[in-house]
Amino acid sequence: MSISKEEIIHIAKLACLNLSEEEIEKYTKDMQEILEFANTVNNVNTEEIKETIGANDNYNVFRKDEVKQTVSKEELLKNAPSQDDGMFRIPKVIQ
Repeated sequence: MSISKEEIIHIAKLACLNLSEEEIEKYTKDMQEILEFANTVNNVNTEEIKETIGANDNYNVFRKDEVKQTVSKEELLKNAPSQDDGMFRIPKVIQ
């Protein structure tokens, strides 16, 4: 498949672009290379390749829920510069 200067001019008009003659030549060449690459990709033999969505067959892999020993509330509150009624006390940030 090839592309003509007229097609580039038409595409530029649809995109409201004013192209110089040099730009038309450049874009014609560039578009031709893009189409040749797309044609190469289209012609790749994929008969023996399975369709895949991801890299492996794993899906919905979750960790097991396990109860673990955590730090006590009192231990955590030792890190608070200030506390009130068992909670961190922080400066007011909304007026």
